[in-house]
Amino acid sequence: MRRTALGAAPCPVARSLDQIGDRWSLLIIRDALDGVRRFNEFQKHLGLARNILSSRLAKLVSHGILRLQPASDGSAYQEYVLTEKGESLRLVLNALHQWGGDFLFTLDEEPPPLVKKSTGERVARLEMTLPSGRVLHPSEVTVLRPESATGS
Repeated sequence: MRRTALGAAPCPVARSLDQIGDRWSLLIIRDALDGVRRFNEFQKHLGLARNILSSRLAKLVSHGILRLQPASDGSAYQEYVLTEKGESLRLVLNALHQWGGDFLFTLDEEPPPLVKKSTGERVARLEMTLPSGRVLHPSEVTVLRPESATGS
């Protein structure tokens, strides 16, 4: 079955999923955020078949989420490095981490906390707020659709 491209969809979520919407791509990005850079390291961490890993890495490079560069140790290898676009996905993955910790662990399991790298200090929960700082419940937030903005 052929996948429908969503790159021109009017919804930002659909466009995002067109570029990063499968689990392997998100796990590759997660590992890249943790410092993994080489093909063999990704394969070792993920246990992913070479052809699937190669395909996902190529897609992430083509979408400007990762870039290839010569290996930092001067060897003949190349490394996959997050671009600014890729690095900004840290917030998305942290939100997924928080959601998974809230709903996908049993009471006797402790999900690993998000912490500041340099100090180990726990990071505050991600929340949606108004510019005034008031925290919003998710049910208070919606997307303003173009037809709603014009009063139609």
